[in-house]
Amino acid sequence: MRIALAQINSFLGDFEGNKKKILEYTARAQARRCDLVVFPEAALFGYHPVDLLERHSVVAEQERVLRELHKALPKGIAVIVGAIVRNPKKGKGYWNAAVFLEKGVKPKVFAKQLLPTYDVFDESRHIQPGETAKNIFKFKGKRVLVTICEDIWAWDQKGSAWFSKYGENPLKKIRRGSVDLVVNLSASPFTHSKLSLRQNVVKCTVKHFGVPMVYVNMVGAQDELIFDGGSFALNKKGQITAQCVRFEEDLNVLDLKDGAGGLRELSTEPQEILRTAVVLGVRDFLRKTGFRKVHFGLSGGMDSALVACIAADALGPQNVTGISLPGPFTSKESRDYAEKLAANLGINYLELKMDGAYKDIVANIDKTLGPAPFGLTNENLQARLRGVLLMAYSNRENSLLMGTSNKSELAVGYATLYGDLCGALEPIGDLLKTEVYKLARHYNSQEELIPDGIITRAPSAELRENQTDQDSLPPYEVLDEIIRRLVEGFHKPKSDLDHKILGMMMKSEFKRWQAPPILKVSDHAFGRGRRFPVAHIGRY
Repeated sequence: MRIALAQINSFLGDFEGNKKKILEYTARAQARRCDLVVFPEAALFGYHPVDLLERHSVVAEQERVLRELHKALPKGIAVIVGAIVRNPKKGKGYWNAAVFLEKGVKPKVFAKQLLPTYDVFDESRHIQPGETAKNIFKFKGKRVLVTICEDIWAWDQKGSAWFSKYGENPLKKIRRGSVDLVVNLSASPFTHSKLSLRQNVVKCTVKHFGVPMVYVNMVGAQDELIFDGGSFALNKKGQITAQCVRFEEDLNVLDLKDGAGGLRELSTEPQEILRTAVVLGVRDFLRKTGFRKVHFGLSGGMDSALVACIAADALGPQNVTGISLPGPFTSKESRDYAEKLAANLGINYLELKMDGAYKDIVANIDKTLGPAPFGLTNENLQARLRGVLLMAYSNRENSLLMGTSNKSELAVGYATLYGDLCGALEPIGDLLKTEVYKLARHYNSQEELIPDGIITRAPSAELRENQTDQDSLPPYEVLDEIIRRLVEGFHKPKSDLDHKILGMMMKSEFKRWQAPPILKVSDHAFGRGRRFPVAHIGRY
């Protein structure tokens, strides 16, 4: 049997477009003499549909397109495609399913059993579990076990909490020797550690059954999630026989007879992997929301410089605009750095001043409320006026505003609502400040895109005289380690500084509820996967 691993980028809700792509990849696979094409989880619907599943008409439309796909398939080749289908038991909701389709043959539907309800996932909100032990069928003389993403993740492996969420492993209920091949359809999002975890669970599955396995993962991005692909196959000895690229669509072919498949080389450089992930996240966010252009405040500081590099990388410099927003405390150095960075990247650059508006508003407030010394009100007014100007540009130019806040700032509330938290996307919102510097240096590894002075100068919001971030925060090396332990590691605070940072984190939760979505790259990020209350009595 020759099997094609069809690693595609599905658009959520674009059933016709996804059907067209599935047929295109099927035709390409048939031209390479394949018998079976395996597509990712929810390849026809897109992933994850979350509360789109409340709209029954949407699922019905996808099922109609699924029937059209079946009719349109060429003879002589079969596919396994991920889709959302109605549970045949009346009133039982939906299945997250893998559907086997072959022209002239009744479809076979296999339902996912283990439904993730942790981090960004809440599948059981709308999906009903199937039974993995029933997902075996015969094809070309082989007994094929079909699994869907989480179904293979319940192995008890020491040292990882990932494997202890279900209390049972559905694969252990399947008799060894009863299958000849395992396939898995996945929509597994990217994090720094995820590739090795996937390889481990697939190896465990292969070891248990003693048969080859094909793992096909989605590629592309949806809202805050980035799917990195990296599909692969193992022989019964656990050796890689096929390897797809990461962060791009790919069609790879595995011949089970001789165990040979395409072996793409994968980058092992952490910063290059991170760059590629975030660039894909930005590019797909624009493509899937219908925007073509982006802009952001270009301050002459580190965060906006990195966002500029990512945006130019993802969309081409001609579609990117950096806007300098000088205020009463903006240094000439900052304006010069911003302009030089824009020239280095070839992005559009302009300047919108807010000094006059700021002075008028302060005078109006002082006239009505009485004079007051310079303070937080004045700082936030400047930040919010920057947001007003950036949103005005968005309305005038039909351009998507990207934020420039990093994870360190978001954690402790070092950001202004309706100011620097304006925007539709925070591309570096899951990067700690120290990680921002590392990725910036990676962008500069071949040529100086970011002026060196931006990297070496002390970070500042420039909202008051001689301001630096460290006036209000610990050094970022210290702060980031605390955030990593408290947020990503779930550890208890130990030192007085730990307690202080955790208190700041809890008190600023209301800001994160109103912040733009981030691009998730860590195992535990702010956003949909971290659901903390705003109103509560603080016992941390």
